[in-house]
Amino acid sequence: MRELFVYYRIRAADASAARIAVAQLQSGLRLQFPGLIARLLHRPETCDGEQTWMEVYTIDPARAVGGVDPMLQAAIETEAEALLNRWLVGRRHAEVFVASAS
Repeated sequence: MRELFVYYRIRAADASAARIAVAQLQSGLRLQFPGLIARLLHRPETCDGEQTWMEVYTIDPARAVGGVDPMLQAAIETEAEALLNRWLVGRRHAEVFVASAS
């Protein structure tokens, strides 16, 4: 199953407002794409006044066997650009991972 991981930096001083924007982003995406599972993680430390955040996206396999397909990934990135760019330090980095046999 294909999962999407997106990491970026936020100024620590903007963390509260940026967290609200990410919650709005992910809530809207969940409504638009039933079965989407979206999480926000961050590194516990702040470095040079910045935090590293990571959004994780997967989809309920009952809804989409292949996971987050390229169309959904593009929609996530388009919505994120509209809502989050003002909070970013640098740019967003998206990476795709697939589950390995365990």
